[in-house]
Amino acid sequence: MARPEFASDVSREEFEEVRGMLEAARRKTRPRKHDLYDVFCAVLYLLETGSAWRGVPQGFPPWRTVHEYFTQWTAVRPGEPMLLEVALDQVGRPATVAALHKALGRR
Repeated sequence: MARPEFASDVSREEFEEVRGMLEAARRKTRPRKHDLYDVFCAVLYLLETGSAWRGVPQGFPPWRTVHEYFTQWTAVRPGEPMLLEVALDQVGRPATVAALHKALGRR
């Protein structure tokens, strides 16, 4: 079943530019159950709407899955920007980078 489109979504082509770096953040212990594109778009939705984690709309992966990826993608890497920040910059989402910093309590 296809999920509805949201204004916060990126195109599949834009996502393919950052897929490799986002996939590398997760240890490969078992096959993915959810499309990484949908997880990334769910993170964008949450950042751009300010919604609560449990407010992830139907059609996206479960909120706990989205939260786990968000945690991995925002892990602090000494001397480097967060992986999610780099991905958002690469897909041209400066406003979402600002929302990310606000959500994490950073400047």
